[in-house]
Amino acid sequence: MTTPTIATTSEQVDVAARAAHEAFLQIAGETPAIRADRLTAIATALRSEAAELVQIAVEETHLAEARLQGELLRTAFQLDLFSDEVRSGIALEATLDHADADWGMGPRPDLRRVNVPLGAVGVFGASNFPFAFSVMGGDSASALAAGCAVLHKIHPGHRRLALRTAEIVVDALHSVGAPEGLFAVVDGRTGAEALVDHPLVKAIGFTGSTAGGRALFDRAAARPTPIPFYGELGSINPVFVLPGAWANRSEDVLTGYAGSFTLGMGQFCTKPGVLFVPDTATEEDLHAVLDTALAGGARAPMLTPGLREGFGAARDAVAATAGVTTLVAGSDDDIPAPTVLLVDADAIGRTPEILHQEMFGPATVVVRYPDAKDLPRLAALLEGQLTATVHADPEDQTAALLDTLTGLAGRVLWNGWPTGVTVSHAQQHGGPYPATTAPGTTSVGTAAMKRFQRPVAYQDVPDAALPPALQDANPWGIPRRVDGRIEPAGEVR
Repeated sequence: MTTPTIATTSEQVDVAARAAHEAFLQIAGETPAIRADRLTAIATALRSEAAELVQIAVEETHLAEARLQGELLRTAFQLDLFSDEVRSGIALEATLDHADADWGMGPRPDLRRVNVPLGAVGVFGASNFPFAFSVMGGDSASALAAGCAVLHKIHPGHRRLALRTAEIVVDALHSVGAPEGLFAVVDGRTGAEALVDHPLVKAIGFTGSTAGGRALFDRAAARPTPIPFYGELGSINPVFVLPGAWANRSEDVLTGYAGSFTLGMGQFCTKPGVLFVPDTATEEDLHAVLDTALAGGARAPMLTPGLREGFGAARDAVAATAGVTTLVAGSDDDIPAPTVLLVDADAIGRTPEILHQEMFGPATVVVRYPDAKDLPRLAALLEGQLTATVHADPEDQTAALLDTLTGLAGRVLWNGWPTGVTVSHAQQHGGPYPATTAPGTTSVGTAAMKRFQRPVAYQDVPDAALPPALQDANPWGIPRRVDGRIEPAGEVR
């Protein structure tokens, strides 16, 4: 077994970053197949050690075994999907414009563009997904898929699991001939700050709190040479129920909502934190469904004492806001019972901050509105979101609301629930600030690779000196755009 490098001091981070940079340089000219095989090897290793990893995760996180098994399977699947994407060559976006003396704006030189990896990058693990957003979660997987070296800052909420996962990853990389230093581990606050500061680190991926993420974002921007900071910070994930949907299926909507905002003790980044319903909904109507729906839900300790403390403070602050009443009282136990707060739309107009406070845990706000025509105006009071959801029936008018939500959310859902983020080619997990610091990118799905790449154009460079992806012979057999025409894989003009 190969023990991963664990950097805790500035000096150790410097050594790890230099090793990561050297490893990156060694793999710079590799074929897509070699890079893809590396990802597949990690996926295979994680699956083979699943029983041990899940047991450690159960002990450290209090999450259910079935949930963790599914998350580990997702993590391995994600690596396989990235492997396929790398092998296809699509992410390179190879584009060739041959010299053209008759080009419409005057003679055109030979121009060829391709995406290249950034170099060594830092990745911060998240507390709420010990596999899918941790050591070999989406950020690490997409960075390796892009051709970068990774320095992973482990999360203290599952430190033992992180270190064991890192051992498995390093062993897997070693088994397929990856250079030493391609993946290493950073631990502790001093190491984290040194990671963001190091001149050889070319980007940061982060999932966590708005306060912590913003501090690191500002730090990355304040470097002598600023670097991209891909932070996922906070999201309320509003749900809007139109009058027709409410009249026809309010019980189903409330039951689904109760299950979604309490899933995983409300510790999902896509947890719906606010539900807009018509003001025809009485407190008795809401109680009749929510009391039953919430009574039988599974409860467990929150992931860390710090999250439990932060949740209580945020919940109590919203509950104390003028105009907000408590519909379903939670509890101040170590394992808190769900809380549902209630407010009318006129109070939101006076205090829109109610819609800005994320309660990371099992609590939510129900907002009653008088007229569906008011929903676009109310939605416009929200900050940037990862998701926004609409529940509507055919008779409901939704065009203006959908236009508004498109402007503030990265993913818009119809008659569903935002918890549960599939990994696919079309997925978008991002959104305007404060949901993320880079709304044009995603941290889930194959498009996540773009965060750790940058385009380079070559002008009038001899064919033999070009990267293989841009040579006329197309030796890698990848799909390309040549003189404006999409050429499929294997085709050479």
